[in-house]
Amino acid sequence: MTLTDQTVAGLLAAFRSPDPTPGGGSAAALAGAVGASLLTMVAALPKPKAGTDDEVRRLGVAGERCREFAEKLTALIDRDSEAYETVVAAYRMPKATDAEKARRGAQIQHATRLAIEAPLDVMRACYEAVVQGNVVSDLGNPNASSDVQVGFELLRAGLRSARLNVDINLASIKDAAYAEAVRGEAARLANGS
Repeated sequence: MTLTDQTVAGLLAAFRSPDPTPGGGSAAALAGAVGASLLTMVAALPKPKAGTDDEVRRLGVAGERCREFAEKLTALIDRDSEAYETVVAAYRMPKATDAEKARRGAQIQHATRLAIEAPLDVMRACYEAVVQGNVVSDLGNPNASSDVQVGFELLRAGLRSARLNVDINLASIKDAAYAEAVRGEAARLANGS
């Protein structure tokens, strides 16, 4: 059973367990998914501030995009855990011979990239949901402004939390150009939210 197929109580129990997954990366994705879901809800509420046909259309598009980001972030809850488990499996590979060491080292680098890409995708989705959330904030039902703000807080928490996972995994990457590109993108996403 995937994490996202569990009940809320089951998912929280999984986070409380002594198992290393789900961990912080999955929690970051969960926070972002809840935040984007709240923005989706506000965009669909009746009596929005949107008054013109163009504003109603923009609000609808923003709500739909937030829904898409919520779904992507939901999938990233499992993907992040799977990526970490790939890293663990790589470190458990045999290393008795030079050939085994080489295979193990290559697999560790590959797995670590997966463990970077999952939280980086969380950052990207959270950032984009915040961008769409600005439209929801401007044009959605004003009585739900606290829901919008909670959505923003959860998205920003998801983004910042995912960055912690990106940063810690970058320390293990040997490809300096890749690491620098990821650091730059992560900084841009974090500073733009």
